[in-house]
Amino acid sequence: MESESEHPIARGIVKTAEDREIDLPRAEGFRALTGKGVAASVDGSEYHIGGPALLNAEQVEVSDPLREAAVAAASRGQAAIYLVRGARALAVFAVADAIREESREAIVALHERGIRVAMITGDARAVAEAVGRELDIDTVIAEVLPEDKAAKVQQLQGEGRKVAMVGDGVNDAPALATADIGIAIGVGTDVAVEAGHIVLVRSDPRDIPRIVALSRATYGKMVQNLWWAADYNIVAIPLAAGVLAAWGVLLTPAVGAVLMSASTVIVAVNAQLLKRLAL
Repeated sequence: MESESEHPIARGIVKTAEDREIDLPRAEGFRALTGKGVAASVDGSEYHIGGPALLNAEQVEVSDPLREAAVAAASRGQAAIYLVRGARALAVFAVADAIREESREAIVALHERGIRVAMITGDARAVAEAVGRELDIDTVIAEVLPEDKAAKVQQLQGEGRKVAMVGDGVNDAPALATADIGIAIGVGTDVAVEAGHIVLVRSDPRDIPRIVALSRATYGKMVQNLWWAADYNIVAIPLAAGVLAAWGVLLTPAVGAVLMSASTVIVAVNAQLLKRLAL
């Protein structure tokens, strides 16, 4: 296997086989089955590898031992990947993504800011819910085909929510474009980057709550500067027009020019204070 082993799951399976000195035959005619898995020929026989979506689509027969192994894997938060030939499952692999501590920190930070977190994934429901419990995710939407992600975003929007979608793959692009705010991972695919409204330079989920904090602080500064400019003009313009001239209060053009410049400086300095924001 060459390019196929570049997939992280394939790479992990290949490495495990090599560590156990298992000789892997060469696969030919590799092709991807969108939303279901992959297929290839080995020694003249056609094999499929995929998850529950593949089993349903191909009406694959799964023996009781394999089914029990898959259930046990799901209870540990691991996804079951089946090796299929014809209409029969030959083996099952238990795989799991290592949960990054950065993800846990990002979700905690979002909750502190009053933001609910939802996960949209193609993984089996048992696996997704196990991960959701470990990370304290509010809403878990599992077993979603790639082409249905945008519809799930619309479903959340239909519940009256403002949705920010984070993604990095080709399949995430429609959902990124559909969301109120699409946040693309900079190291992801070009399609996802083009579809996103915001692009993260780093692949660090903790940047997401930082975006929220910076956006809220920026909006706060805009409101402060708007009120300062409005209050200044409400007071200064009538004075310059001579409203209080009868009482000896008159704003001369020279003083007005100085105050106008001072107002601009104050607004600029207030905006610069954003640099002090601890993200």
